[in-house]
Amino acid sequence: MSRTTENTGFTCENCDRAVAALANGSYRNHCPHCLHSLHVDVSPGDRANACRALMRPVAVEHHSAKGYMIVHRCTACGARRRNRMAEDPHQGDDLDTVLALMHLGQHEAGGHPDRRRTRL
Repeated sequence: MSRTTENTGFTCENCDRAVAALANGSYRNHCPHCLHSLHVDVSPGDRANACRALMRPVAVEHHSAKGYMIVHRCTACGARRRNRMAEDPHQGDDLDTVLALMHLGQHEAGGHPDRRRTRL
């Protein structure tokens, strides 16, 4: 499968909004509006996972080399995956949604706002 085939637009199965392919040549793996994903990859971009269930965003983590990452948990099998936030000038990740996820995770975990890792 070519990168052009892998990086295509889609309709989010959680919020039903249109999601454009990434303009920076990377793989689009989650909705920039609600941050949900699908459990479709074994390795990034291969679309070889048979699970295909919705993956809910549960945390935001910071990686020193990769930057901020959205942590997803599969609603069917419980698998956890981390994915970089999408940087795209046309349709990047909604920062209000990311901040709400970080805030909710800190509130539920009793964490301090300076923590770099938040979980739901």
